[in-house]
Amino acid sequence: MTAMLWILLPLFIAAGSALLSFYIMQAKLEVAVSKERESLAEARAVIKNQEKLIEEKVKTAEESTMRKAFDQFLADFRVEERHYMRENKSMFVNRKALVLQERLFFRNIPLSNWVEHEMVVEEGSDMKSLAKQCSIFSTRSISGDERSQNSRLLKSKEARTA
Repeated sequence: MTAMLWILLPLFIAAGSALLSFYIMQAKLEVAVSKERESLAEARAVIKNQEKLIEEKVKTAEESTMRKAFDQFLADFRVEERHYMRENKSMFVNRKALVLQERLFFRNIPLSNWVEHEMVVEEGSDMKSLAKQCSIFSTRSISGDERSQNSRLLKSKEARTA
């Protein structure tokens, strides 16, 4: 029996050592797999962030090009304006009137016929301000001070983009 013990004891120890090394290698493999999964998750997060950044940059570029194209389109519209003084002389009344004519153009193509406004002028009134007040193609909601400030802002923006 002692002979059997000496034969089976090394086999038992070898099997135990094999089992122990198997579990150790399995634990090392799990650690390596978890590290690989962690690095893969980090890489996926970086890729997602890069995709979002690229999408935002593309949207921003599209919006800026659309805005620039729209601004160029609107810049092609212009108003041609002319005005003159008309005097109506009757027996008792000598009446002066400012006649303002306007026409809207897209590049060189007229979009409207001449629109005519006749305004009775009193002595000592400012003709330019009267013509601007009566214009149908100009913006009446912006006062002169705000308009000059807005034009300065637009000019400074154009200088920065140029």
